[in-house]
Amino acid sequence: MNKKLIITQAYINGKFIKGRKSFDVINPATGEIIASVPDLTIADCHATIDHAHDAWPSWRDTESTVRANTVRKWYELIIANKQDLARIMTMESGKPFTESLIEVDYGASFVEWFAEEAKRIYGETIPAPKTGQRLLTIRQPVGVVAAITPWNFPLAMITRKVAPALACGCTVVLRPASQTPLTALAMAQLAHEAGFPAGVFNVVTGKDSKGMGTELATNDKIRKISFTGSTEVGRSLMAQAAETIKKVSFELGGNAPFLVFDDADVDAAVQGAIAGKFRNSGQTCVSINRFFVQDAVFDDFAKKLTTAVKKLKVGNGLDEGVQVGPLISQDGLEKVKKHVKDAVDKGAKLLAGGKPKKGLFYHPTVLADVSPSSLIAGEETFGPVCALFRFNTEEEGIAMANDTEFGLASYFYSKDVNRCWRVAEQLEAGMVGINTGLLSNAAAPFGGVKQSGIGREGSKHGLDEYTEIKYLCFGD
Repeated sequence: MNKKLIITQAYINGKFIKGRKSFDVINPATGEIIASVPDLTIADCHATIDHAHDAWPSWRDTESTVRANTVRKWYELIIANKQDLARIMTMESGKPFTESLIEVDYGASFVEWFAEEAKRIYGETIPAPKTGQRLLTIRQPVGVVAAITPWNFPLAMITRKVAPALACGCTVVLRPASQTPLTALAMAQLAHEAGFPAGVFNVVTGKDSKGMGTELATNDKIRKISFTGSTEVGRSLMAQAAETIKKVSFELGGNAPFLVFDDADVDAAVQGAIAGKFRNSGQTCVSINRFFVQDAVFDDFAKKLTTAVKKLKVGNGLDEGVQVGPLISQDGLEKVKKHVKDAVDKGAKLLAGGKPKKGLFYHPTVLADVSPSSLIAGEETFGPVCALFRFNTEEEGIAMANDTEFGLASYFYSKDVNRCWRVAEQLEAGMVGINTGLLSNAAAPFGGVKQSGIGREGSKHGLDEYTEIKYLCFGD
């Protein structure tokens, strides 16, 4: 283990600093204290914004190739330290080590992608309506960016926001979740080694998520805020950001449907269900929350899914062969227990799991014939629970899938190409997985519709969130 990546100081204006107070980072698999990091104040956050604001003009005017090369160097350092980053991530988030390794690659892919895209921030020329005029547009960095990231993907959610911001010439103040600050600070160490100038990338740690969020959302030196988290918090941040008309991009709550039609390859659907449901113990924004299975294949799918779920190994993510780690907190565990009890009380059949283990662990669970009135039908569980609902017709399945205020990810399985097009177009979601339970990559736009967010991360559209279009008109 590379001890230099266990950073216990915040990163502000090119320096690692201690705070007057600190808080502990807990391993959810063991309950042990991993480290203590600074519990910074609102005043510290305010001062950090000032540093980022002061650093912006110079970074904005730096040649695009220099910015691209610096971001690329950050990518190379992330890959070189993959094992250590994954171990830190597993210790503080609880996810299995194999998943953490995959996340490092996934997160690094955004850094590589935007290092390349930094050289392709194109404007356009416009045919002029008058002789002698010349009309064109250029794209310029928006300014100081506030990035607020969650605990469930402590590395990838950073790179999806920070890499495009830095690549196009913005400076960044990052506020990572208090459960997983060590991954963010390790990434700051690597960014420091990559050679970003002082003030360009900053990491503020602290327990006061509401206070820091308010400072980042209302400070008039912040021009853009990017947040991944709950719809409730996103709604509050959006209202606060409206005071200074900030540019915003939010990836919020999900309630992902997974439809299995009667013409599906059931075995493939089961594999997709396992991949899309149990990653990070079901604690992902695109995790499947509601399984809608057409009546003709319901029993077959339920039986095969139950068999597969019972084989999953639960335990400490650092142990060999573990596939399902702990919940992140006691609150998370209590929500899972509440949802399962409510579903069973309302008539659901318990086919597997249905009970907690010692600590923050919960047995992977399958519930069949869940009532539409159950809590799990309307709320995101964020845990290792498969809730199976029946439907009869294609129209009914689509209607059930769309019966939610959320619209982040959705999935379905069918071998009928015409049905694939019909269903994909009618599902109210920003992303649709067709015969797959995994859909995200750096080249694709990630984001939702309805109350699941605004804006897109990744792909060429990811840069749009951090730039403004400026129109230039040359007279005769």
